[in-house]
Amino acid sequence: MLNTLFETVDSIITRDPAARNRFEVITCYPGLHAIFLYRIYHFFWVIDLKWLARFLSLLARIITGIEIHPGAKIGRRVFLDHGLGIVIGETTEIGDDCTIYQGVTLGGTSLYKGVKRHPTLGKGVVISAGAKVLGGFTVGDGARVGSNAVVLKEIPAGATAVGVPARILHPDLPQTHDSESKAYFSAYGITPNVDDPVSMALKGLIDASLEQESKIVALEKALAQFSNTAVSPESNKAQSDTKRDLGAIKEWLKE
Repeated sequence: MLNTLFETVDSIITRDPAARNRFEVITCYPGLHAIFLYRIYHFFWVIDLKWLARFLSLLARIITGIEIHPGAKIGRRVFLDHGLGIVIGETTEIGDDCTIYQGVTLGGTSLYKGVKRHPTLGKGVVISAGAKVLGGFTVGDGARVGSNAVVLKEIPAGATAVGVPARILHPDLPQTHDSESKAYFSAYGITPNVDDPVSMALKGLIDASLEQESKIVALEKALAQFSNTAVSPESNKAQSDTKRDLGAIKEWLKE
């Protein structure tokens, strides 16, 4: 258990720039305390001392502000950053090197006993602050969940989920869990070089609208020449205003 503790401390120093030394991490990080206490009462749960395990988990919750059910399965080097308000349900499975921020719920949506009600996180998953992952599905290796997202379905490996309900984005980033992973670690699930599919769809609609406006102007000019009449200033002004408004919306979506 001490070896597991030491490697967890080193992984926290790697992922948290605020961590100055091992002594500070061991004494001042409630997420580390919660994981260490979980290892103890999970052992009692496995040997069928379930009441004792639940009671110790309650004490750990009071001390750390983090609720981990003793039946959950948690891998190595898991970092509960800040940690306050994290809830991890009974059938949750968390892979190695995952990072979970404050206010996260790994919850279940089924009321049936003896079934897989809570999510399974692969290796290197990042669950950002306030996110809710609800259900017995799998979040793939290296996936990221953005702040306050509500995830109700499976996330492929390496993808990012954002929004309510969560939408799946696919970043173009190297997938690695070795010593190079620090270069691509995504604090709070923020992923660069990714476009929201909803924003992209809106941009496409705006582009189509601008193209239609241009065609309408061309048609009006052709009709005016055919009938030897000029296009009215009011029509030109309305078209210009519409084009300006659509352009402003498009620029806003790009930000």
